[in-house]
Amino acid sequence: MVKTGMTIKAKIGYGVCDLGGNLFFTAIGLWLMIYLTDTVGIAAGLAGIVVAIGKIWDAVTDPLAGFLSDRTKTRWGRRRPWMLFGSFPLFVSMVIMFTNPNLSSQASLFAWGTLAFCFLNTAYTAVNIPYNSLTPELTQDYHERTSLNGFRFGFAVVGTLLGAGLALPIVGMFGTKSAGFTAMGTIFGAAMLITALITFFSVREPVTERQPLTRGFFETYRKVFRNKPYLLILGAYALHVTGLTIVMSVAAYYFKYIHHDEQMTTTAMLVLLITAFVFIPVSVILSKKFGKKIVYGAGLLVFAANVMVMFFLGHLYPVTFSIALMFTAGIGLGFTYVMPWAMVPDAVEYDYLLSGERTEGAFYGVWTFGIKIGQAVSLAITGAVLSIAGYVPEATQTPDALLGIRLLVGPITAVIFIAGAVVLYLYPINEKRYNEILDQIKEMEKGK
Repeated sequence: MVKTGMTIKAKIGYGVCDLGGNLFFTAIGLWLMIYLTDTVGIAAGLAGIVVAIGKIWDAVTDPLAGFLSDRTKTRWGRRRPWMLFGSFPLFVSMVIMFTNPNLSSQASLFAWGTLAFCFLNTAYTAVNIPYNSLTPELTQDYHERTSLNGFRFGFAVVGTLLGAGLALPIVGMFGTKSAGFTAMGTIFGAAMLITALITFFSVREPVTERQPLTRGFFETYRKVFRNKPYLLILGAYALHVTGLTIVMSVAAYYFKYIHHDEQMTTTAMLVLLITAFVFIPVSVILSKKFGKKIVYGAGLLVFAANVMVMFFLGHLYPVTFSIALMFTAGIGLGFTYVMPWAMVPDAVEYDYLLSGERTEGAFYGVWTFGIKIGQAVSLAITGAVLSIAGYVPEATQTPDALLGIRLLVGPITAVIFIAGAVVLYLYPINEKRYNEILDQIKEMEKGK
């Protein structure tokens, strides 16, 4: 029986956790690099390696968390206990990450940054993987999954808006940037804790009889990598995240050194994200007519076109021109928020047809593995390009350094987004095929 008919209250209760989750994403994507280089004092190349190591570690722990949450049995369900007990370390680790250790040597700063970021990512994994894995359990309906993720990513955009809009004002309220970033980490960490707890108390996992899972760790993940539709949507989204993370991590550098107005970073991000927020429901409506894949691909290409315009023209015109580009890029971003997360449960359902076992946690473990590998690669690219270009923190930048910043915002990001659209084109599951999968699952369950 297809599970449908979720209430608005249930959708809100599920979605609110991603407000805190996207505070995390924004803080890491938008502010971490410039915090490490300009406040903590880590060299740009080393800072990129710190973040890359943390993301690679995070990617390694994600599949383990998915495997374990699939096999968790409590009176609260499989996923919710992880969210409860992971939310408190998440708060603590966020405070530690954004507290300047005031160490003198690059070696000690590198060691501190690596350990702190690995701790933070481990805590985030404990909350986020089980949270993501709830999606296919809450509804099996093709369009209701899009609606559910629409609510979720409405909250996600609010979290991103708050992360982009409040970070610098919070930092600016204190006498030093070090004290300001500690306050920011504390406030954002508290929001992550509270929103995770709200979802824990407001969402109930469906009670269903399940066959015992018999596959071991490696056998479980071998079947994940045999699911071709899943690998295609994973590849497209990993490229999407890589490009988006580059733009977010370089935006502060772009407005600080190209337009000589760091405070406009906040305005730019707010314009981008408010526009995306407005176009999320538009994307949900359009997906019912044209399909999830078409809407998602269009969003990737619109964003790619905008960053190319920024590369060629942004530095030649006043900052208002770049802000206007944030509006049109926001349309593309709005189209890409919901669609991949509404598509992956369909591929997970296909696995159930193939294997006869529901291992959503394993799929979302690999899903976030791909995302975080993309983030690690993007931040390593950012650090390497800035280092090669000769970027010097808090200095007048050379023409080569300015070109490096523009390349990151422009052609490098555009190529990655276009590659994501090409991979997405091969994804085979549409509404008709999904309904066929559900019919085949019914026949399979009757046979059991």
